[in-house]
Amino acid sequence: MKLIVESGSTKADWALVDEGGNIAATFDTMGFNPFFHASEFIGKEIRKNSALTNTAPNVNEVYFYGAGCSSDHYKQIVAHGLMLVFTKASIYVDHDLVAAAYSTYKGKACISCIIGTGSNSCYFDGHTLHEEVPALAYILGDEGSGSYLGKRLLADYLYKKLPQEIADDFEGSYILSKAIIFENVYQKPHANVYLASFTPFINKHKSHPHFHQMVYDGMKLFLQNHVCCFPNYQNIPIHFVGSVAYHFSEVLEEAAKDLGITISSIIKHPIEHLVAYHVNYLFVKQDV
Repeated sequence: MKLIVESGSTKADWALVDEGGNIAATFDTMGFNPFFHASEFIGKEIRKNSALTNTAPNVNEVYFYGAGCSSDHYKQIVAHGLMLVFTKASIYVDHDLVAAAYSTYKGKACISCIIGTGSNSCYFDGHTLHEEVPALAYILGDEGSGSYLGKRLLADYLYKKLPQEIADDFEGSYILSKAIIFENVYQKPHANVYLASFTPFINKHKSHPHFHQMVYDGMKLFLQNHVCCFPNYQNIPIHFVGSVAYHFSEVLEEAAKDLGITISSIIKHPIEHLVAYHVNYLFVKQDV
């Protein structure tokens, strides 16, 4: 049996694939990011899902694609965490951008984008993945993402720029103060996940002009920085994965149209598409 994993910083989707290439079971855990999580922590958190852990003796290959897995050092952190649970399996770890490329590839070169807790993009021709500009993470970049929008929301709240009815609802929905916000953003780990946790509130009020403009600005900035950077962006398919791209798809489409960009697809959860790519392209090569 094989496990294929697509992990953002907030949530990870796991698919158990049988010898026939069919999904036998699915699981979910928290997302793992080696920038914030040590190997021991990853192994401990995986074990909390007993159904997933019970599959370990039967798993001989694990394909893990995760946020932050951008260098050999960080890949090894995740790999060692997986090895603590899946002791009999060969472990393969790569960046979540690779998963986005695999999930959206339909036989022709494309630009694949992620807008979830963070954001990123690449060009994929079916063989080689190319990043035109780097992802700058939640402090310097992550345009349009959950962490970006959460940062904008908290700043507007603290600067008292939110419409009063929105501010009242915000205070009634969360425990908020400058001290609490500063502690979570500047002192505690996983500030990006904390910032992104406010995305559902923005989604709830996305029809309000204040939030529509906020989301539009973020999406437009992402497109300008991470799509328009590719010389051929107007001539090839452009795909998106990620919950933020999905839930704010209308605003994303609006910003894209204003920039002369055509979006081919927006996928909320790419795990099934990721499995299909492995079955149709990677596992076939192994069997030859």
